[in-house]
Amino acid sequence: MDEAHMLNTCEGYVDWRNRPAVRGRHGGILAASFVLVVEVLENLAFLANASNLVLYLSKFMHFSPSSSATVVTNFMGTAFLLALLGGFLADAFFTSYYIYLISASIESLGLLVLAIQARVTSLKPPPCLSVSTVISCEQVDGRKALMLFAGLYLVALGVGGIKGSLPPHGAEQFDENTLRGRKQRSAFFNYYVFCLSCGALIAVTLVVWVEDNQGWQWGFGVSTATILLSIPIFLIGSPVYRTKVPVGSPVTTIFKVLAAAVYNTCKFRDSSNSAIGMDTSRTSYTTETSKGEDRNTKRKELSQTPTESLRFVNRAVKNKTVNPMLECTAEQVEEVKIVLRILPIFMSTIMLNCCLAQLSTFSVQQASTMNTNLGSLKVPPASLPVFPVIFIMILAPIYNHIIIPFARKVTKSEVGITHLQRIGTGLLLSVVAMAVAALVEMKRKRVAANSGLVNSTKPLPITFLWIALQYLFLGSADLFTLAGMMEFFFTEAPKSMRSLATSLSWASLAMGYYLSSVLVSLINTITRRCRDTPWLFGSNLNKYRLERFYWLMCILSGLNLCHYLFWASRYKYKSVRKSLSQPNN
Repeated sequence: MDEAHMLNTCEGYVDWRNRPAVRGRHGGILAASFVLVVEVLENLAFLANASNLVLYLSKFMHFSPSSSATVVTNFMGTAFLLALLGGFLADAFFTSYYIYLISASIESLGLLVLAIQARVTSLKPPPCLSVSTVISCEQVDGRKALMLFAGLYLVALGVGGIKGSLPPHGAEQFDENTLRGRKQRSAFFNYYVFCLSCGALIAVTLVVWVEDNQGWQWGFGVSTATILLSIPIFLIGSPVYRTKVPVGSPVTTIFKVLAAAVYNTCKFRDSSNSAIGMDTSRTSYTTETSKGEDRNTKRKELSQTPTESLRFVNRAVKNKTVNPMLECTAEQVEEVKIVLRILPIFMSTIMLNCCLAQLSTFSVQQASTMNTNLGSLKVPPASLPVFPVIFIMILAPIYNHIIIPFARKVTKSEVGITHLQRIGTGLLLSVVAMAVAALVEMKRKRVAANSGLVNSTKPLPITFLWIALQYLFLGSADLFTLAGMMEFFFTEAPKSMRSLATSLSWASLAMGYYLSSVLVSLINTITRRCRDTPWLFGSNLNKYRLERFYWLMCILSGLNLCHYLFWASRYKYKSVRKSLSQPNN
């Protein structure tokens, strides 16, 4: 009976009491369902404030439009970049289970700080004073600014930990050694994006309405209560979770292999003795022999000999150990090669996320200058993301239950549509979205000029639904790209660094937000030298050259798509590399 139990355990996984996880009892759809419900609540808490934050900063903290946009992009960029820290800690020292619990507690603390500041008048700058036609506003500073940014970046730290631990925790619930498990894992990523959208829908409608009509202290309060509610719901699923056992720092392995490769290259150049030479066949043979003697092949999916690609990295494997600290195995070399192969794909997605950054900055500000009435209902500008969110919620199930099964029948393959094809579709849609955004902005400014409202704060006689067009295209791009990226990085990465690799999806978002801030600053610097007024500066959005900025983003996105196609067309999936190396074993 004990032997049968041992055979039924999941190698490398434990339950919440640190006992070996058992197939049929731990993991599966039920366990992943708790993760999906928690993601709805977590994203609700985060986006309820992030989507409307640019208006809070400008109206109550008295930042200029461009400064508000910069603060928001830096905040969101930091939150997503910290996902790398969450993923690293989950892989190396803790588990994704504990990283989520710690991160959710930190985020709730940050939201509580922001709620207190929004509630207490003395903790905010005084209201703007209107003297005749001049409006004097005092921007938040000193201790008040310290409290604001402390709250924001506590939230960012918590969000980063959650984003870096929750998706891989859900994906690890499925057995990748079975076809059923792999299909369920693919469906999980699709529904993960669906649940992101569910949380976003509530955030940009109900909570944003509360913020605009009842006060920001209530908005922050709802977010705090929501993230606190997610913790007991997550804990309820503890008996059915299976959690991957941390195996040490994957970053250490990467640096050790690269350092060994450089060290051995320099050693080979300095030495005339060919005994340390990097003859590929000899290196492969000795590596296979020593590996057979020193280690039983724990993971069978990687070849025991270094492959011919990226041969520079093969130099990390040597016949004779000169420096024991730099001793590497062929398996570690292949893991580092995988990381190096996916990096160009990762870099290609940053420009898309730079475009997505506009949805929470300039696009919201554009909508705030337009007519936001739908009949008798006045729609808050920050609720604009409801259009792509609803579209994603409709498209995600259709994609999972209709498009993918049909593609599998046509292509007669397990995946139907590959991860890289999904990402490429998203990048193409981002090019279209920026072109649409430029055309809509040209129309908005034309209406402002024809109506004589360029210098007025009155709403322009043009419906905000025009802005919804760019939201629709960018929302579709996000659906294709985010789910594709997360599944691609999780599937292709070595098991020892899956949480960290999945976090690259969020790091791409972070770098996109940072790139947006850099582009705005760079464009203002260059245009200030060429003309008196920079393109994106001042308090009057009608005088911005925003359409030129969008055209520039369209061109850069097109160049980025070409860059992506170059690398994607040359990428070989792990399963393909495995089958190609099989005859050599």
